[in-house]
Amino acid sequence: MHGVRRSALRHYVTKTTGHYHRRGFSFHNHLLDELEERGFISQVTRQGPRSRIPKKPFTDPQTVYAGIDPTGQSLHVGHILPMMSLVHFQIRGHNIIPLIGGATARIGDPSGRSTERPQMDLVRVEENITRLTASVDRFFQRALDYASFRHSGLFSCSPPRIMNNIEWFLNLNFLDFLRIAGTQARVNSMLARESVQSRLKSNQGISFAEFSYQLLQAYDFMTLFQRAGCTIQIGGSDQWGNIVAGIDLISRTNSGINGGATSEKVFGLTTPLLTTSAGEKFGKSAGNAIWLDETMTSVLDFYQFFMKTADEDVERFLKLFTLISLQKIENIRKPELRIAQKVLAEEVTTLVHSANGLRHAQEATRVLFSTDFNNVNAADILAALFGDPRLQHVSSDDLFQVPVSRLAVKHGAARNLINLGGLYLNGSPVSIDQKVSPSDLVGERIVFLRAGKTNHAVLTLV
Repeated sequence: MHGVRRSALRHYVTKTTGHYHRRGFSFHNHLLDELEERGFISQVTRQGPRSRIPKKPFTDPQTVYAGIDPTGQSLHVGHILPMMSLVHFQIRGHNIIPLIGGATARIGDPSGRSTERPQMDLVRVEENITRLTASVDRFFQRALDYASFRHSGLFSCSPPRIMNNIEWFLNLNFLDFLRIAGTQARVNSMLARESVQSRLKSNQGISFAEFSYQLLQAYDFMTLFQRAGCTIQIGGSDQWGNIVAGIDLISRTNSGINGGATSEKVFGLTTPLLTTSAGEKFGKSAGNAIWLDETMTSVLDFYQFFMKTADEDVERFLKLFTLISLQKIENIRKPELRIAQKVLAEEVTTLVHSANGLRHAQEATRVLFSTDFNNVNAADILAALFGDPRLQHVSSDDLFQVPVSRLAVKHGAARNLINLGGLYLNGSPVSIDQKVSPSDLVGERIVFLRAGKTNHAVLTLV
């Protein structure tokens, strides 16, 4: 990390009774002002939140939640925006609830979609929930460690309360749901939602199940309000109608309860749809999501994803995905040297994969994109690439008897680059029939193959 020693972590962090304690944390802006300046806020349901959220941290804590559908087994980079929204609340002393949609995932949210989502197999949903819950827990543990580096001061953060809406939907029968939520909903309001209108105009239309989704999410907000005192919901810009539906339901069902609760006591905010300057949906690389689980997207690929950020996007991403102060972000913006991309990659990799993960990504980058392998430590590179698909274990017979061209094809490089002089062994061009010799081994264990500028394979003896 920039200007912060890793050894400082234990000095700043202790963990007691489920709470994290930090020293030196200071805030100068109102939380909503900070979120707005960083680009987190697309819409807020009302202006009252500023009176509900005090400027001074750790006073009058609110409870805020954001939903996560278990459509995958891990968080991906598209989730960082809502998760970082929760982090900003958490490090100011508020209570946060990441809500896994174990029940609603069985229906499918029509928001932002032109066609109906395919029904997910229930076994797959359960598997996703188990792994996604671990992914969410890991994210917030590392986020608090990252926050302790990025700021100094004293603060105490409650750990996230990860919940699953199957808890209240599993034993809720249809008649009770209609009696509680259905009688309070107005069909004309439901029909007016943008997500419904766009589907009504499509050829496929909208199923009754998806039409009812807004009631299910509204029921989530109401339940969390009643059970956990939750007053704030965060969602993407396509969730506006669902959030408003929840506020309406709370207003109608809780008048006279909890001190006369109405919509004046709850609100929602939406984050913008995050796209690149080229108009592409953020987090997609050649059609594949960039996952936060290192077994699904390697730490090196994660790091390189942010290193490749376009100049037009990097300042915005620094504001959204890091806790660097806005003033410092202004000072680092030097696209001609790609300094900002390096800082962004370092910060987000530390946030998601810890300082140790960053070290591995940097070591792998240094070696794979180098032409000098004299100072490479084999043990270090094996540790840095542990679990990375580029690292391949081969027998001595294969390594020394199979031509490099065939090794390259087998382990991910392109043979047709040989004739163009585009295949390299330890940084040197390869002839068509050349084989690896024991003298080529780096650290007596590994060799490096590269096809073109970016396709790498690291072969290590079994």
